[in-house]
Amino acid sequence: MDANIVTIDSEILGGTPVFTGTRVPIAVLFENLADGLTLDEILDSYPTIKREQAIAALQQAESLLEFKKAA
Repeated sequence: MDANIVTIDSEILGGTPVFTGTRVPIAVLFENLADGLTLDEILDSYPTIKREQAIAALQQAESLLEFKKAA
């Protein structure tokens, strides 16, 4: 994932990938979507995540999956 979206730092949640500028793990986005929450509901629950970050994370994940599919 793009450095503007994710931060991995051993000093932040033991190196768990988080949204840059937050302490919110990237996995929260995918777990909540899998549980049926909408993006707006997730953003309401985690106001430190910017909409642009969440959308960029989803786009990156989609690109990775398409790349794997094509390989």
